[in-house]
Amino acid sequence: MKNHFSIRLKELRIEKNLTQEQLAEILAVLPRTISYWENGKRECDFDMLISIADFFQTSIDFLLGYQNK
Repeated sequence: MKNHFSIRLKELRIEKNLTQEQLAEILAVLPRTISYWENGKRECDFDMLISIADFFQTSIDFLLGYQNK
């Protein structure tokens, strides 16, 4: 089931014109991990959540759906 994080991660990735493979390389994870996150099949750990927020220059609250940009 998709959640705020999975939807927003995909939106942010697409806004930056990145493929799942490119984002995976940037975050040092496997491409299938990005797919799992975007499809709501898995969640990332807290440290990765911070890395994702830093990379996309957004807040964790936005990624988790607690605030809009």
